[in-house]
Amino acid sequence: MNAPNDNTAAKGLRGWWASPPRRGMQRLIYPWEYRHLGVFGVGRIAGGSVAAAAGVICLAYGVYGWAAFFLVLGALNLAGGYWYITIARSASPRT
Repeated sequence: MNAPNDNTAAKGLRGWWASPPRRGMQRLIYPWEYRHLGVFGVGRIAGGSVAAAAGVICLAYGVYGWAAFFLVLGALNLAGGYWYITIARSASPRT
């Protein structure tokens, strides 16, 4: 059977951005990242660890401006990765 009015595809940019449906601050996450939150969360944590290590190395050499930059960047990535993993764990399982 052909159902011409049963179109479930997302319509336009707004429909694409809203799929999968999410609310609140989770709308800030790109849709393709939201579909694989665990992978991107671990990636952010790994990147944050590398940036924090670079900040510690800069501290050891006395380059405080770069150290502050890398430490702030690392802290933001670690926080974002933790947020992604928390959302992924609290999501209902797929059927």
